[in-house]
Amino acid sequence: MTQTSIQSPTKLPPSQHQFPEVIHRLEAGGAMLPDTPENLMQIIGIYKAYAVPMDFYWRDLLYIAERVFLDPVPFFKYFLPKEYLELHNHYAGDDADIRIWRGEATAHPELLEFMEKGEVNKKLPKLLHHLWHDRINMEFAEACMQAMLWHRGMGGLFDPYLDTDEYKANADRAIKAYFKSNPVMLGLYKMFPDMFIEQVRQLSYYSNLGLFWEVMAPVFFEMSDLYDEGKITSVPEAMNFLVNGIFAIAGRPIYHHVYIHGECYEIIPKSKGFTWLYEAALPYVEAVFYRTAPFRGTKSYNAQAKQVPEDQKDFHFGILYADVFPVGTAGIPPTLLMQDMLHFLPDYLVDYYQQYCRGEDDTLIQLGISFQRSMYCVTSAVIQALRQALLYPLDDPNPEHLMANRRFFESQLDRFQRPEARLRDVQRQDYR
Repeated sequence: MTQTSIQSPTKLPPSQHQFPEVIHRLEAGGAMLPDTPENLMQIIGIYKAYAVPMDFYWRDLLYIAERVFLDPVPFFKYFLPKEYLELHNHYAGDDADIRIWRGEATAHPELLEFMEKGEVNKKLPKLLHHLWHDRINMEFAEACMQAMLWHRGMGGLFDPYLDTDEYKANADRAIKAYFKSNPVMLGLYKMFPDMFIEQVRQLSYYSNLGLFWEVMAPVFFEMSDLYDEGKITSVPEAMNFLVNGIFAIAGRPIYHHVYIHGECYEIIPKSKGFTWLYEAALPYVEAVFYRTAPFRGTKSYNAQAKQVPEDQKDFHFGILYADVFPVGTAGIPPTLLMQDMLHFLPDYLVDYYQQYCRGEDDTLIQLGISFQRSMYCVTSAVIQALRQALLYPLDDPNPEHLMANRRFFESQLDRFQRPEARLRDVQRQDYR
């Protein structure tokens, strides 16, 4: 399609951007992902498959942040106790703060079944499932947390607070309480205080990401149910559900509490007023969708040869840029997620992959590409939500306001002009 043939949905002349059709689709209230039944089916199916392991991720992240804390040998940190499996999600169930999903507030039934029987579909001791690696891959969740910790300074007030004297004092109280009966660790803390404080900072990001995903799991579950009921029928409708969800829970508190010997230590109190949208959602999208880091074995680390960006801000290794084919390799974080999602695919997505895959060995790759499409939809929702919060309505009659919206959309899409970006690919249905 030539640029001159593309009509703008507004009164403005056609965009001169590299992706004019995408710009005009955003201006019309659409997503970066084209609105086709096949795209909708893929993204909703992936949201469902993602939500089930995510229901484990958020619970275990909070368990590690709140209970495991500074255990020097946290061998059992992936063994969720009953208390956290029964922990009520604040956005599901009858007692929800805001009921996003109509399902239950405790751990999802499919998750519980998989935890009991695993991929082998046989009830074995939990330790055997763990050692056989027949389990939910929490390493993926930790990789996302580490990306957020590494790419600090992504806006908001949460991250700067981690360097304040107030935060260090709160952490100090918790550290001394945790090692109260361990003089060796207290001695090490006295010798290397910064090392321990940095570990607590990481645990605060465990809590941050856990509280973020506690919201996203019921959002994805509800979208799957609405699709099954025929109430989400297009990609823009799916994106708008995400936009509305973002605004509905934008103010949910982000905090970090630690429970030691029955007492709660508020390392980051709720009273600080840190909120979900600015302190968790936006930093997550920036650090995980866009940046992350080169995956070992797929990208040279020869910085002298300019094979890794010189500036951290230029990192471009997130799912929006990922070449899924080499990423589908053992031990690489996105592959661990794909393996987790594989267990919970809806039947219609299983049938779709059987139709288009090059056999079962190709399923993880195709699943990863569908995941990539779905995250372009989520990123579109974030872009539209930011436009809605910062700029003007899409049907604003003022041409200057519409031009301000366009400049915003074009600045967002500038990041996809890199050759590694998959925006071009997801425009094609045959990108499989």
